[in-house]
Amino acid sequence: MSLRLALSGGAGWASSVDLLAAVGLPVEPLRGAHGRPLCTLDDGTTVMTLRPRDVPVYVESGVADLGLVGKDVLLEQGRDVCELFDLRLAAGRLMFAATRGAEARTRRLGRLRVATPYPRAARRHFERSGRQAEIVPVYDAPEMGAAAGLADGVVSLVRSGAALRAGGLIEREEIARCSLRLVANRAARVLLGDEIGALVERLRAVVEAP
Repeated sequence: MSLRLALSGGAGWASSVDLLAAVGLPVEPLRGAHGRPLCTLDDGTTVMTLRPRDVPVYVESGVADLGLVGKDVLLEQGRDVCELFDLRLAAGRLMFAATRGAEARTRRLGRLRVATPYPRAARRHFERSGRQAEIVPVYDAPEMGAAAGLADGVVSLVRSGAALRAGGLIEREEIARCSLRLVANRAARVLLGDEIGALVERLRAVVEAP
């Protein structure tokens, strides 16, 4: 293949590589190259391992034809890419969670303060329900920020919920179910339609197998 794939590093990277192996890609060079950003497989496929937030940027710009990236990143960035389907990997929930005293504080001050690494998604969520919220961008351990008094709550990606419990936070509202999604560059989807279509069908057959 001549396709260029962008993978999200971190959570879900290993399962993404396993998925590519399951559809027949020669991924052996990737197994020992978790920290290597660029790798060409024996069949000609180029694989880029990127920070999750960079995957949609590379796909939108056309540097990558396809990308595997979390739905949380897509919701936050709103990049102009084609979301093809849910890969059902690295599942989690984008949640609003609050401290126990958040409601009383909000009634007193008239505004909720929310710490989050997803400022755009959080702002849209509260605007849809007509609530005022001061969004505080915090990109590392927002739960700790809320526990320390920086905010009344957080909007965060939750998997086990351990970080919320450690911060004394209570789940209030689910904003979205999130998992890795397959996305495509719009021009590449047309120009490389046959090649992308064949890979998509192989992926779908594995992901949706009973």
